[in-house]
Amino acid sequence: MIQKPRGTRDFLPDEMEQRRAVEKRMRDVARCWGYREVCTPEFEELELFTARSGDGIIEEMYVFEDKGGRMMALRPEITAAVQRMYLNEARVTPKPLRWCYFADCFRYERPQKGRYRQFWQFGVELIGADTPVADAEVIMLARDLLESSGVSFSLHIGHLGFMKALLSDMDLKEQRILMRYLDKKDYDGLKGHLGVSGSSDLYNSLTTLLECRSLDEVTEITGKIPEYERIEETFGLLDELEIRYSVDPGIARGLDYYTGMVFEAFADNLGAENQILGGGAYRLAHLFGGDDVPSSGFAIGFDRVMVSLGDSAGKPERVVGIVYTPEGRAHALRVARAFREAGCRTETDIMGRTIGAQITHASKSAQFVAIIGSREQESGTVTLKDLISGEQRQLDLPSAIHEVVTSGPRG
Repeated sequence: MIQKPRGTRDFLPDEMEQRRAVEKRMRDVARCWGYREVCTPEFEELELFTARSGDGIIEEMYVFEDKGGRMMALRPEITAAVQRMYLNEARVTPKPLRWCYFADCFRYERPQKGRYRQFWQFGVELIGADTPVADAEVIMLARDLLESSGVSFSLHIGHLGFMKALLSDMDLKEQRILMRYLDKKDYDGLKGHLGVSGSSDLYNSLTTLLECRSLDEVTEITGKIPEYERIEETFGLLDELEIRYSVDPGIARGLDYYTGMVFEAFADNLGAENQILGGGAYRLAHLFGGDDVPSSGFAIGFDRVMVSLGDSAGKPERVVGIVYTPEGRAHALRVARAFREAGCRTETDIMGRTIGAQITHASKSAQFVAIIGSREQESGTVTLKDLISGEQRQLDLPSAIHEVVTSGPRG
């Protein structure tokens, strides 16, 4: 028997309904903030992803040569693709651009709970704005999107300027290596690398920085860095709007294109793999031959959100089964159409089962059955049975539809 590829999943109807319900709530929030959906190809030229991160990232990607001899890659993330699209299609569009997306990505890595080779992201990109208000907007939108999903989380906010202030005497390559150790809280690796590079004196200040939880504590170590006033204004905006967050100067992010504000969110009920959102301010378009446009954004790990929600994601739909005798079939099909027009998921028997067998089958997925026989055919009514309570009543069609629609999702 052929199995699905390692690191991928099959989603059965119940799970897909839960995912679509959460996805819709996120889309609605993004729309209310003025963010409009975009879509990019699932594969791009390999250079799009190696331009900034180098060829080393190839080991983590699905890479292939197409029939024209071009090196292509399944997208490992979408920010670079959105920036490429901006340069190709929207360079002269008035700024800022508020874009969002929901799409799958691919990475060749060891699968584990909440981490797959094919995974989904809900992301946001704000292109062409470089102000504290822009930083605050993206962070607030991230908070609202996660809250709409129902997941319980904590939000951490930092700035790359904090680490860079302590590493300013080192070249850019060395800074990136040390910032990765700091981002992963790999103190042993940090200490070893500082020792090799002759900078062991930085160890205490760097590790102390990671423990700071206020701007005052940070500035005692770094001094007032050039970006301090902007950082203070951004945090002030969040405080005025009572956004709950933790100051976290230890965030560096794994991608090299971030330039300033960075932030992450962590699910409260997941283990080691509990990060469900990451983002920040960045500049990337100039690497692809475009202008040096300031941008900010984030991506939500949708799969981890769903793992965190578990059964609390709920069943979003009302379901009604139409049960009928042969003589009631015509009326039953009209009743089914009316329920569907009212927005109810409605199923009718197509197997020629008896009334009893139809009810038994419907009870596996439906909360109600509408029973149609010769009596209901003649009177134009339905006998509506609540499969949860067992209550059964003969109603006119509008009343039966109202009963189902106002009952809310159940089961």
